[in-house]
Amino acid sequence: MDYIGHIFRPPSEAESLLLQVTVGCSHNDCTYCGMYRLPEQRFRLKPLDVITRDVEEAAAFSRDITPIRRVFLCDGDALVLPTNRLLEILALIRTQLPHVRRVGIYGDARTIARKDDLELAALREAGLGIVYHGAESGDDEVLRRIRKGSNAEDAVAAAGKLRRAGIRHSVMVMLGIGGNERSAEHAAATARLLTAMDPPFVGALTTTLVPGTPLADEADAGRFTLPDPWGLLAELRVLVADSRFTRCRFHSNHASNYVPLSLNLPTDRDGAVRTLDGLLGERDRARLRPEHRRGL
Repeated sequence: MDYIGHIFRPPSEAESLLLQVTVGCSHNDCTYCGMYRLPEQRFRLKPLDVITRDVEEAAAFSRDITPIRRVFLCDGDALVLPTNRLLEILALIRTQLPHVRRVGIYGDARTIARKDDLELAALREAGLGIVYHGAESGDDEVLRRIRKGSNAEDAVAAAGKLRRAGIRHSVMVMLGIGGNERSAEHAAATARLLTAMDPPFVGALTTTLVPGTPLADEADAGRFTLPDPWGLLAELRVLVADSRFTRCRFHSNHASNYVPLSLNLPTDRDGAVRTLDGLLGERDRARLRPEHRRGL
């Protein structure tokens, strides 16, 4: 497989074939993100012939060793690819990897907005099953500070477009991204955003200060302070208690988090809130994931 730079995927794509169809991220300006900072990860589309060779290699593996059931298209916001190119890639997967049941991709509010309803419906018909969207926060001031390039209204519109197209939507939000200064505003606004988006999947991650990123530089200069574990759990409690979903699988089991939860909401809401209230009341660090086991 032709991989350039570091390759990233959502936790739920652990068993998927990782097919790199773009290099880097077309935005690559978010202050917290250190994923695509290497010189060789300058954003560009990968040539179709390179992608074709990778699919053919994967097809041999799927035929001779074990069938490939899922594919994830990398890198950071591969949905930015022109629709015709995405359709070509999905056709390759369909013909070369007949056992594939789902194709996933990263896409944010900007790239979703660039696709009209007919384009998204065509992608769904061709096999695109899920879009992973890092909304991060519902607080527009936080989104401005982290240079997300979109706002809460954009995220709600993106959710509606994916729903109309029949593409499943997994939304990622970041505990602590507002710092101590806007922790309460960030948590409350993010719960409102998730309610408005009403996605079937939500993943809550904890902000990590990655050396070399603008956010880490802000922290070093004293302009940003990450909430302590109890402040982060308080934010998580607001998300669980105040978000209203039709039916959502809500996870905080990413390695960055202090408390791993895997919930069916709204069914599990009351029990989860009681658990979080107990943790916040006791403040026993022994009940949290130890620092040496946390990571990106």
